[in-house]
Amino acid sequence: MHIIVIGSGLLGLSTADTLCSFGAEVTLVDARDLGAGTSGTSFAWTNANGKLDPAYHALNVAGMKEHARLAESLEGPRTYFRSGGLQLADARQAPQLEAKVARLRELGYPTELLDVERAVEIAGDIRVPAATELIAHFPTEGYVHNEQLLRNLRARAIERGAKLIRAAVVEVDERGNGVDVRLGDERVLTADRVVLATGRWTSQIAAASGFEVPMNAEIGLGSAVTGLLGYVRSSSTRVNAVVHTPGLNLRPGEDGTIVVQALDLNPQVDPDCPPTNDGPFAEAVAERFAAATTGEAAEGLDLRLSYRSLPADGLTIAGYVPGRTRTYCLVTHSGITLGPLLGRLAAEEVADDRRNDLLEGFRPERFDDVGALAGHVGLPTQLGDQ
Repeated sequence: MHIIVIGSGLLGLSTADTLCSFGAEVTLVDARDLGAGTSGTSFAWTNANGKLDPAYHALNVAGMKEHARLAESLEGPRTYFRSGGLQLADARQAPQLEAKVARLRELGYPTELLDVERAVEIAGDIRVPAATELIAHFPTEGYVHNEQLLRNLRARAIERGAKLIRAAVVEVDERGNGVDVRLGDERVLTADRVVLATGRWTSQIAAASGFEVPMNAEIGLGSAVTGLLGYVRSSSTRVNAVVHTPGLNLRPGEDGTIVVQALDLNPQVDPDCPPTNDGPFAEAVAERFAAATTGEAAEGLDLRLSYRSLPADGLTIAGYVPGRTRTYCLVTHSGITLGPLLGRLAAEEVADDRRNDLLEGFRPERFDDVGALAGHVGLPTQLGDQ
């Protein structure tokens, strides 16, 4: 069986890698550099912390376990770290965190409350403000060195036989016994199946191909899609885990950096006027970093825009496009946590023509019901709200 996977982010690479392990002929198509989409600009926190839908929570828990399994088999520099996650709440945020802890405990999600001394022991050079009222620890959470993970997966997929093509996809057209993928350079690739794993570009390719995948696709000031990440260089500050403070989220990054995120700043970010490394956004992030850590001031800060891959109702989409039998759609907001799991499950469904129960609540046909779009997907601006 020949399968074309469109998109080389974590979803696409995980799917292609697993398909190759099944013996399928795989062509991986992408117009952009590795990590140019959401996978390369993500806070990369593996968790099921804020997933209110029970089925979605369960899917994310399974995604966390899949990372551990993948880490045992994937060669290359280490990319998955089960560091635990910490959330520090002040008086304003404490009721929200207390309610979250109670809900997660009911779901059997490992959770504990810590004192300041134990929190610092886990987190590293983190300053716990005197105003902190509650500290929660989620020991099964962690983070991923996402750019290195993409490199490791691509290397293994190629070793297993995947063929890479750099080209833009114009449309996907099913025919009687296969599917045609038309490229921007006028080439036409033919295959038995196609997996559309194109993140925030999914609705654009779908529309050109004659079907709909409802997405939050607006990129602009105040949109739920637009975000901001900072990469801090500091030789004197050590962060050992994923840490959410009232003003800043932090985790260890690649090459000795610390990845930071200030969710409340996201609505102020205008992609038409990107933040600079010496402007007001950089100053605000640097001030918060100094307040959140006990080391010296940041020695360097690199700000990057990030764009979320966000289905219309905020939940994963996984399955064949309604009315089609050879075009499989795979898109999610929880791409880092779920990438390896969704890639494996999608590969199994496409290669073996069987459905997995874990994905039953996330099929594209749910959007046939207008009620499925009734919920509002808001901006993540609060503690652990992503």
